[in-house]
Formats: sequence, structure tokens, C-alpha cells
Amino acid sequence: MNAHQALDAQTDTSMGIPRRYAWIVFALTFGLLISDYMSRQVLNAVFPLLKSEWMLTDSQLGWLSGIVALMVGLLTLPLSFLADRFGRVKSLTIMAVLWSLATLGCALAENYGQMFTARFLVGVGEAAYGSVGIAVVMAIFPKEMRATLASAFMAGGMCGSFFGMALGGVLAEHFGWRWAFGGMAAFGLMLALLYPIVVKEKKINPSGQAYTKEQQPIKVKNALKTLYSSHTVIATYIGSGLQLFVAGAIMVWMPSYLNRYYAMPTDKAGVVAAIIVLGGAIGTVICGMLSDRLGRKRADRKTSLAIAFCLGSCLLLSAAFAIPTGTAQIALLCLGIFIVIGTNGPSMAMVANLTHHSVHSSAFATLTIANNLLGIALGPLVIGKISDHVGLHDAFQLMPFMSILSAAVFFYAKRHYHSDIIRLTEQGLLPPSAPQQNKLDS
Repeated sequence: MNAHQALDAQTDTSMGIPRRYAWIVFALTFGLLISDYMSRQVLNAVFPLLKSEWMLTDSQLGWLSGIVALMVGLLTLPLSFLADRFGRVKSLTIMAVLWSLATLGCALAENYGQMFTARFLVGVGEAAYGSVGIAVVMAIFPKEMRATLASAFMAGGMCGSFFGMALGGVLAEHFGWRWAFGGMAAFGLMLALLYPIVVKEKKINPSGQAYTKEQQPIKVKNALKTLYSSHTVIATYIGSGLQLFVAGAIMVWMPSYLNRYYAMPTDKAGVVAAIIVLGGAIGTVICGMLSDRLGRKRADRKTSLAIAFCLGSCLLLSAAFAIPTGTAQIALLCLGIFIVIGTNGPSMAMVANLTHHSVHSSAFATLTIANNLLGIALGPLVIGKISDHVGLHDAFQLMPFMSILSAAVFFYAKRHYHSDIIRLTEQGLLPPSAPQQNKLDS
């Protein structure tokens, strides 16, 4: 073991957890995240049917999607605090039951108002799942796997979007849109019942874990300061959120785009959109692995990669919507979406590096707030509003330029990384290994 590895081991919260059990926990937590996004994104597949049946505008459809992300953004932090205090396993289970029952409520909705209320409750149920779930995953695996695991975990969201849109579109076309919501609800309830049976709080937080003198937990009050006390962390929150503006808009509106401009029926549009989004899931994992590999010796390289992913996706998506519909456009869309959420892994790794491990649920909750309020909620709403005035295609042409702003914010984060990590360590807000690691990186 070299010096760099030894220092990382000092802050390894996975010690004492059997690796086999860790992977089982990951699989179940990953499965619940898939259910989360299946319940969230199945709506996108049935947009054309709801628009026709209830005579809805694109703005109204955008709100049905955006209200979920909005509630996630508003409630993530307080619910994550509660999860850190009262137990992550119990909290995850309650969340899954709530969003699954709310999705069942969507199946029973008779009008726009009832559907909006059910979607509101879906958002309440999903509010803290991403942040608490990733905190569980980060805690049970070694530190050097953070970006890869974070990317793999978040790829679950893309996989969930794939199944939600693909299966939702097929079920809606053949059995009606209500069955699309009902199928997603049944899957979520099944996993919610299984999760607490297999995953135990005591097993993922071994009580006998030893700490070095330098790694004794700091007071919660001081640990909380790491959530907002550095330029790098704040910029990472904002940059990640702005990039997800693009990703969120694509996931929500792509089935409608294919339905309107390619004349695809609901089932085919849902499947094709799902395949395009699946490319994003694969790309997210690969981008995370690349981030871990290239950032092994210099952590700030992760931010450099985030900048590259932003600019690359902007170029590819701008080119896609600048050419006529057809095979070439679909190919460029696939390439652009492949890297559009590549910022997830680097963002989560940077947040984890610059916040105390005892408040990681809250740190990822803060990141989730930014992702939802600046991105996943705002993107579909803005694009829907613009679409009502100029059409969905023209709205999509404007969308990629948000990635340029995201890249600029990530550049700001990169410039402050080293000074922030030294300052936080000197203030006792990070373990002593952090600046030593920084010196090794330099």
C-alpha cells in the first residue's frame, strides 16, 4: 500500500462491512432508484395521450413533470436530515411505499387536478431518496470507488427512465395509460417490502469500527459547515444543476418530440426515447469510471472532465437540432445524451471530498436540491412554456446552450479546489489526510 492509499484508508467508512453484503445492498438500493425513476418518467410516455384526452397545453404537461422535481428540491434537505438522525433504511422504505402508492393514485386520476395532486405526492415520496441512497452506497464501499459508484448509482435513474418510458409506452398503447402507472406502482411496492428485510441499519453502520485519533468524528455543528463553506462545493452544486436542465428537458420531452416530428405512435415513441436515454445511463457509468481513473492522482481533474462533458454535450446536441429529422439527427442525439449527465460522477465525488462523512446524506441532499430546482424541474417547465409559443423543435434548439453556463461554473470550482481543501482542513472541518493527499496530488 502506497502513501496515497494509506491516507485514503484512514477515512474509509466501509471497513468492517463484508464486500458481498455491500453489493447486495447496492443492488437493492439501485433497484429502488430504478423504481423511483420509473414512477417519475412513465408520465413522459403518456404525454400524447393525456394531451389529447384532457386537452392540455405543453405548459400543463410540463407542470405534471416539474412538480415532482420541485417537491424533491424543496423537501430533500429536511428529509435527509431526518434520515441521518432516525435511520437511512427505515427512511428509504417509507419513501418507496409513498411514491408507489402515489403512482397508483395517478392511475386512478379522473382529471388534471387529481393527476397533479398524485404527482405532487410522488415528489414528496421521492424527495430524499437519491441523496440518502447514495449516502448508503458511499458509506459501504472504499473511497477510491466514489465517482464510479456514484455514476453507476445515478445511472439507475436513467435505467428507470428507460423502463418507465419503454414499458409505460407499451402498456399505455395496448391497455391504456392507467395500466402504465399501475405497473410502475406494483414494482415499487414489491421492492419496498423486500428492502428492510435484507438491508439492516446495524450491518451498514458497524458499531465496532475503529477510528484513528486524527479521524475521530467532529461535532455535527462543525460538520454541517462543510455543506456550504467552500467556493468549490457551492459551484459544484450550481454547475451540476444547470447541466441537468438539459438532461431533464430531454428525458421529459423526447417521447413527445418523436410523436410530433417523427409521427411515431405512443408505444414506439416511448421505446425509441427510452433507448436514447439508456445511452445516457451507459455514458454516465463510463464517464464516472473515466473520472475515477484520471482523477486518482489529482482530484481536481474530475472537474476538468465535468467541463469537457458540458461543452461536448452542447456541441453534439446543438448540431442534432440544427439538422432535419432523420437517422443523422437520432445518431447525434444518442452521442450527446451519452455524455450529457457525465457530470454526475465528478460532482458527487467533489462534494464527498469536500464535506464531512457524517453529513454526506445532507451534502448529497443539497446537490439533489440544485439538480432538481435548477435542472430537472426547471428544464421541462421552461421548454414546455417556450414550446407553447414557438414549437418543441425550436425550444430544443435553445436548450443546449445552458451547458455553456454550467461549464463556466465548473471552471470556477476547479480554480478554488486546492485552496478550499487546505482551508477546510486547517479549520478542522476535514480529516488531516485531506491536505496531505492534496500535497501528494500536487
